[in-house]
Amino acid sequence: MAVRMNIRFWVALAGLLLAPAAFSQELLNASYDVARELFDDINPAFIAEWKKQTGKTLKIRQSHGGSSKQARSVAEGLPADVVTFNQVTDIELLHKAGLLGADWRQRLPNNASPFYSLPVLLVREGNPKQVKDWSDLARPGIQVVFPNPKTSGNGRYTYLAAYAYALAQNKGDEAKAKDFVTRLLANVPVFDTGGRGASTTFIERGIGDVLVTFECEITAIRREYGKSKLQAVMPSMSLRADFPVAVVDKVVDRKKTREAATAYLKYLYSPAGQDIIAKHYNRVNDANVTRKYAAQFPAIKLVTVDDVFGGWDKVMKVHFADGAILDQALAKAPAR
Repeated sequence: MAVRMNIRFWVALAGLLLAPAAFSQELLNASYDVARELFDDINPAFIAEWKKQTGKTLKIRQSHGGSSKQARSVAEGLPADVVTFNQVTDIELLHKAGLLGADWRQRLPNNASPFYSLPVLLVREGNPKQVKDWSDLARPGIQVVFPNPKTSGNGRYTYLAAYAYALAQNKGDEAKAKDFVTRLLANVPVFDTGGRGASTTFIERGIGDVLVTFECEITAIRREYGKSKLQAVMPSMSLRADFPVAVVDKVVDRKKTREAATAYLKYLYSPAGQDIIAKHYNRVNDANVTRKYAAQFPAIKLVTVDDVFGGWDKVMKVHFADGAILDQALAKAPAR
């Protein structure tokens, strides 16, 4: 009897130890710097839904950093099953590296962008420097903090939003727009590699008069540091920042995780996923969720990279290539 009991015990224990491994999978999501809190909520919600639908357990790991820096890490071997970046060019880099198909934007709705945001301004309590719009960021005596446009989508959108504003104010005069961003960049005391680093520089290190960051980042800042210490300023116009996502074909085919990875990204478009995304102050495309959270999203004039700059391919050549407009403007700024 004792022998049979021992056998049953070890058989049951083996089942407990082996069964989860037989059905569990692990995904790695490489994402941009300020998306930590968003995916802290998205991941457990999807894991529960996946368990309900399939009966399988799932683990999701996160990697965060400047969007362009993350893209280079994946291209160099970081085994991300999915990427959730904040600019198209970072996923295009992975396509050029042979990691995913050219049709990645056609696989999911809205050109594979489940949500979007925009650069806004954050000032210290009482707005002591009276910062009201992009024009104020180029004033003498103003220190502006935002991440490096070379490594961060957050920083790149900030630079482009400021340039678009200058074009609008000067009736498309490129020379005046270049002069404006040159003066603005001269007011940046330090460049961090990502949006979260820039927030830390502004808040914890006390550097700068105004932080430029995504509207959605303000939620995390206020949650951690308190609403009374900082004040959001909505500029007169800004640039729509679409946040594209993709399955990394080469990785999921090797790891046999395509089904879970695809379902994970599709969850971002579901009503439940869109609701979580909107709670984190990202703007979404679901009409019902947009109406539900309308009060937290002020109306603002938004322009796009396609409308103002002729698309990302042109932007990368004209503004961000070596020796292009950004480099020319930085060369004229004082050394940091």
